[in-house]
Amino acid sequence: MTDENLQDVAARWDGNADQWTHDVRNGYDIYREFFTFPAFVDFLPPLAGLDVIDFGCGEGTNTRRFAQMGARMTGIDLSERMIGHALDTEDKHPLGIAYKIASYSADTGFPGASFDAVISTMALMDGPDFEAAMREAFRLLRPGGFLAFSVLHPCFITPGLGWQRNEAGRATALCVSRYFDRTTFTEEWRFGSRPAGEIVEPFAVPRFPRTLADYLNGIVAAGFRIGKIGEPQPSRQACEADPRFARWRDLAAFLLLVMAERP
Repeated sequence: MTDENLQDVAARWDGNADQWTHDVRNGYDIYREFFTFPAFVDFLPPLAGLDVIDFGCGEGTNTRRFAQMGARMTGIDLSERMIGHALDTEDKHPLGIAYKIASYSADTGFPGASFDAVISTMALMDGPDFEAAMREAFRLLRPGGFLAFSVLHPCFITPGLGWQRNEAGRATALCVSRYFDRTTFTEEWRFGSRPAGEIVEPFAVPRFPRTLADYLNGIVAAGFRIGKIGEPQPSRQACEADPRFARWRDLAAFLLLVMAERP
C-alpha cells in the first residue's frame, strides 16, 4: 500500500460523497435496507454497552444504527467529505458518536486495546491493504474482543461475473471468471432503485479483488481466531420488495460475513 493508493481512494469517495449521502438517506440503497444490513445485524452478538469502532463508516448511516443498538460508537473513514456528512448529522441529532478521518489500513491514532469490537459493513473490499486493516483491528481490540465484517462474496462477485438468462430474461445461473485476477479497477454504477428518469453521475468505486483465501489468511495472520462465517440468503421480504433478490437467494452468494476473536 502506498500513500498514492490511499489518496486515490479518498479522492474517489470524496467525489461520491454528496450523491451517496443523498441516495442512502432517501432509501435508494435497497441492498442495504433489505439485505446486507439486516443480515449483518442477525450475525452480530449484542453490542449494547460495548466500545465499538466502525471501519469505513462513510456518511454514518450504519454507525448511527449501531449506536441506537446501545453501542458506544466511533466511526473512521478515509473520505473527508463522508466524515463531514456524518459529523453534520451527529451535530443535528447527537447519539454520542465520535468520527475521525483515518484509514483503516494504517495507524488510526487510537491507543491499543481501546475497543471491544471492530465492525465493518461492505467497506473492506474497497481498501487497498486488507492485511494492514486486520493488523490495525487486532491492535485496537482488547483481549477477548471481536472483529465482524461484511464484504461482497469473493467467490461469486469476481471481475468477470455475468448472468446467464433464459428466453424470458430470467436469470438462471451466475457465470464467474477471473477469480484470481487481483488487478485493481474502478467500477461505475448507480443505485438501481432511484426514481425513473432521474439522471445522476455514476459512482466511481475503487475495487481491490481478493480470493476467499486472501481474506481468511489475512485474518489469521494478524493473530485472530476465526469463530463464524456467514453466507446469508435474502429473506422472503427482500425478494418481495425487489424480485432481483431471488437471484442471490437461489443461484449464488452475494455476501460474505466473518467474525473473529482477538485471543
